[in-house]
Amino acid sequence: MIPYWLLFLYPALAQLAPLRLGARERLAAWWMFGLITVLAVGLRYQVGGDWDAYLDHLDAAAGKSLGEILLESDPGYHILNWIFSQTPLGIYGVNTVCGLIVTAGVLSFAGRQPLPWLVVVCAVPYLIVVVAMGYTRQSAALGLELLALGVLAQGRVLRFVTLVILAATFHKSAVLLLPIAALAGSARRLWVLFWVFVVTALSAQLLLIEATEALWEQYVQAQMQSEGAPVRVAMNAVPATLFLIFHRRLALTAEEHRLWVWISLFALACVPLVSLASTAVDRVALYLLPLQLYVFPRLVTLVRDRAIRSLFVIAIVGYYALVLWVWLNYAVHAFAWVPYRFALWM
Repeated sequence: MIPYWLLFLYPALAQLAPLRLGARERLAAWWMFGLITVLAVGLRYQVGGDWDAYLDHLDAAAGKSLGEILLESDPGYHILNWIFSQTPLGIYGVNTVCGLIVTAGVLSFAGRQPLPWLVVVCAVPYLIVVVAMGYTRQSAALGLELLALGVLAQGRVLRFVTLVILAATFHKSAVLLLPIAALAGSARRLWVLFWVFVVTALSAQLLLIEATEALWEQYVQAQMQSEGAPVRVAMNAVPATLFLIFHRRLALTAEEHRLWVWISLFALACVPLVSLASTAVDRVALYLLPLQLYVFPRLVTLVRDRAIRSLFVIAIVGYYALVLWVWLNYAVHAFAWVPYRFALWM
């Protein structure tokens, strides 16, 4: 468990005990964390519940042509498998690229926030440790989503749509993010709505429809249960509720305001749905994880008293330390993550 805690303590200490470093040193510390995270995610060995399944994907890609790979579901991920199956890097090359994508997404998103290190603290326990080291395809999609949310907050709808479609090539469920562009778009709302509807329909045709029946049988009819789904949905519902209460006190642009109001509403909508199809809602709720990264650090900025503000920061760090501790010790599938194994040490 020690590597996971070291990964958490790096941004926690950077936030709680910032050193008087120059701009160059602060930037070096920021990118050093990024490098450590990419290596930890990319060079893990037999870590994650789907490790064997991802090896099967790699083996399957080795025997196919590029044309066949492009026709696969989630072609972005399978292209990586096809490329690295022909090199000595193998699964480590695939995981490193996906780790780079999710890490770039987290750092880019955090860098736009008023307390970037606190955003990273919020990201480590679940988004990085659990998702990036366990759900490789969806972690890459999440990394691209974080990049997409950054540009959508600036009103760049076309770039958002492009990044989401790219995310959907790693995990088709990311296409569900496309309607957010219409809801959060600013100028010429009807025009934005029209084009996002067109793109969503085409993307659904290409990425989802073939798998709809299988997904329904797998996630709903079979009533697959994610034991921790209610907890994870609740973890999104709490910041969603807080945001809807305090959003008018935050200094947000009109685009940011609309974006996060809608995401908060979606997070709350998951609460009654999780009892109907927990696994399906749990997977969709993964795309709402950025809400935690956005809301908690933002709310800290509302506190003017420095002492009280420090207490709020300590409380958030303590909360996510508790999340990491509980998951590593009590999660049903934590055995697939513990102990952490590094490929270069094996």
